[in-house]
Amino acid sequence: MARLYQHREGVTGGFTSKHRVLRLVYFEMGGDMEAAIRREKQLKRWRREWKLNLIERHNPNWVDLAIGLGFPPLDPLGRDAEK
Repeated sequence: MARLYQHREGVTGGFTSKHRVLRLVYFEMGGDMEAAIRREKQLKRWRREWKLNLIERHNPNWVDLAIGLGFPPLDPLGRDAEK
């Protein structure tokens, strides 16, 4: 949850901050930190098409899954709708 908060607030820098990636459209629960890091590295090596297919299979409408985890919805410009 902390990592999701960091991404939505833009405090992490890197790709997500530069490209304003704010919506959570896919996630996996991992058993432990090492397994999660291995899986993240694996997904980063995937082709874009494979990643898009993975998202489409699990979240075809690209719903922001962060809302179901207790985060406020974003407005169409990607800002917190409650601010």
